[in-house]
Amino acid sequence: MSKPLKIIHCFRSPVGGIFRHVRDLLNKQAEAGHEVGIICDSSTGGDYEDKLFEKISPLLSLGLHRIPMARSIAPKDLSALIKTRSLIKQLEPDVVHSHSAKGGVYGRMGAWLADKSIKTFYCPHGGAMHYDAASLKGKIFFTAERFLERMTTSLIFVSDYERNAYHEKVGTPQCPEAIVYNGISPEEFIPVHPEKNATEFLYIGMKRDLKGPDLFLDALKIARDTSGQDLKAWFVGDGPDEAKYDLQIKQLELENCVKVSNAMPARQAFALADIVVVPSRAESLPYLVLEAIAAQKPMVAVDVGGIPEIFHDEKHRLVPTNDAKALANAMMELQADQNRHQKAAAMATDLQKKFSLEAMASSVEALYA
Repeated sequence: MSKPLKIIHCFRSPVGGIFRHVRDLLNKQAEAGHEVGIICDSSTGGDYEDKLFEKISPLLSLGLHRIPMARSIAPKDLSALIKTRSLIKQLEPDVVHSHSAKGGVYGRMGAWLADKSIKTFYCPHGGAMHYDAASLKGKIFFTAERFLERMTTSLIFVSDYERNAYHEKVGTPQCPEAIVYNGISPEEFIPVHPEKNATEFLYIGMKRDLKGPDLFLDALKIARDTSGQDLKAWFVGDGPDEAKYDLQIKQLELENCVKVSNAMPARQAFALADIVVVPSRAESLPYLVLEAIAAQKPMVAVDVGGIPEIFHDEKHRLVPTNDAKALANAMMELQADQNRHQKAAAMATDLQKKFSLEAMASSVEALYA
């Protein structure tokens, strides 16, 4: 780069993989001498996310700006857009990098209304791409995506799946596009071994139906009943549907074999169990899968989104999504496999060649240039 840039990351929800992605990028960008800042929702997240904000706050030379952003389409979207535009005009960034559907609207429109010379980059992270093109929400979002292309310097996709979904549902982009895989750091490739009293299985992620926690609980019940074993699990995460899953645990009579916890760092959670289970109904290129493979955790995952791109030669092991019985069978099969840890180590070696944090950050910086 010829000079340091002023970069604003705009996104709605500071949780999960999107927040991880933004933190990774701005860490590398600050390290490279750029000024960075964040605009995001003020109502999403909890104590765990607050600690993450505290950790990155020294890097945010352009500040942390949290404003109310509705999850669904709502009248207060106009207010959020006006506030975003005002912040962008005040901060005078060179680049606005927006993430996911709502962040993509606020960031690109806000930048365009503030100063049309600002470069704008947009990564869907799945986002609106998960909607059915025939549904009302899908039609609204995909029409909006097409309109917003005229305010976009470049689209950035994190997987072939995401790019193909965009082409299918929105159309061939009328602006430049690129694929930049999510990446993880070298220290994340240090193995995480199960602690002494670890359970057999772990669910870690958002507690919302899109991520399939209900499928995990149903599959655990089926596996226990089928195998006759006293299989146990940790159930880790936060989300809008926590109460529903707490009730499901009681209804399935799993209170004595499922340990529930709020969100915690992934590697801390990995030590709680032997096998990680990813039962999502929709994904783009989930960090959780990358992190678990890097930590050499045996994993049961579903065949959805960009997960097959991560598993590559091992994608035949993936389970059909939205099928609790198939998930249970895969969980029992892997738990019975005496070579599962050796296979997990081999997958970690393959992963390191393609999904590095350095490659992700340098590719994004090249796009900015």
